[in-house]
Amino acid sequence: MSLLRVTKSLTIGVVSCTLLHAAGLRLEDLEQMALSDNPTMAQMQANVQAAEGLARQAGLYPNPTAGYYGDQIRGGSFGGGEEGAFLSQTLVMGGKLGAARRVAQLGAKEAQTNSQAQRLRILGNVRALFYQVLAAQRMVEVRQNLVKLAGDAVQTSHELGNVGQADRPDILQAEVEQQQAEVSRRVAQQNLRASWKILATVVGKPDLEVSAVEGDLEAIPEMNYEESLAAALSDSPEVKLAQQEVERAEAMLSQARKVPIPDLQVTGILMQSYEALPGSGRPAGLMGGAQIGVELPIFDRNQGNIAAAKAGIENATQELVRVRLDLRRKLANLFRDYDAARSTALQYKTEMLPRAEQAYMLYRGNYQKMAAAYPQVLISQRTLFQLQVEYIQALDSTWQSALQIRAFGLTDGLAQPAGIQRAP
Repeated sequence: MSLLRVTKSLTIGVVSCTLLHAAGLRLEDLEQMALSDNPTMAQMQANVQAAEGLARQAGLYPNPTAGYYGDQIRGGSFGGGEEGAFLSQTLVMGGKLGAARRVAQLGAKEAQTNSQAQRLRILGNVRALFYQVLAAQRMVEVRQNLVKLAGDAVQTSHELGNVGQADRPDILQAEVEQQQAEVSRRVAQQNLRASWKILATVVGKPDLEVSAVEGDLEAIPEMNYEESLAAALSDSPEVKLAQQEVERAEAMLSQARKVPIPDLQVTGILMQSYEALPGSGRPAGLMGGAQIGVELPIFDRNQGNIAAAKAGIENATQELVRVRLDLRRKLANLFRDYDAARSTALQYKTEMLPRAEQAYMLYRGNYQKMAAAYPQVLISQRTLFQLQVEYIQALDSTWQSALQIRAFGLTDGLAQPAGIQRAP
């Protein structure tokens, strides 16, 4: 084998792994699929509709009651008595209907916020999995290049051995590295398939055919902790839900305080009286009557529910504090991982990879001039590939942390949606 052929085969290993696929699914395509086919979106839409229905129901006035009225009914030759109809209506007093409607409307508002949170979970999960697939795709490319290099190295080692320029241990080492490269390639392909299956499942299309994805793994976002924290504390659905729960608890206390106010029970009666009038003997005829009553709040003044509502306000207020603190903790952890991964990726890109490639090129040049041994070329080449692998892993880690920060830590697109808040 000529020196030119050896040099050409070695060059394959430094092909840049930053190439993008010419055609493939874009992130936007997968996001639209997920919003359309992920079942939790339909569940949340149904929850919103149910909550809005409950809000309408809470403000409806109670139906009247109509029926038959009879009194002192007698038959036979004597006759007499009264028969007719009545209409009864409860007149709700003290603004209780408005208070109930307010509580239900706040429940509907929470359902809408939960829907927004679920949408954020789905998109955050799809984006994280997209970049995971993109990284796995790049990893397969690097591993395939390494397999090609390892195969060429084995062939070169055998040819160098035939001319006495390589020992038996060198040949065995090259063969072992070829097998290791093949194992790593298979693992990378399996990881890519598994990542794709998970992505397709979250999208809502588990049978989606495996396809390349199109994106720029190296365009890692630049995040700022203070800005991200301010955005999270103001825009996070979890914070909004906690704030809405405080508002709802206050509305429930107002409702509980209105419950003891008695409603009026009004009944109107229209009847035909068959009692004989004195003197004429004729029936008394059409007559009317009315009843008005109230329930006296002597024993039950809803004091237990009022106390529970006050405790509910305290609970909701402290939950808001807890959610904000927990969000700070999550962001601190995420930024720790993000900063470490981003600085690592940048160091690989700007310092380590250029140096490793330069070392490889120098060793290769020295080998062409017969000034370096072939194993030195292989070692520098192996180092370059290992750095490429670690660079891809650092890029993937950076994206995962950054996307969780953007999604306020909401990244499970198949989490069971929150249920609707029903009136007490």
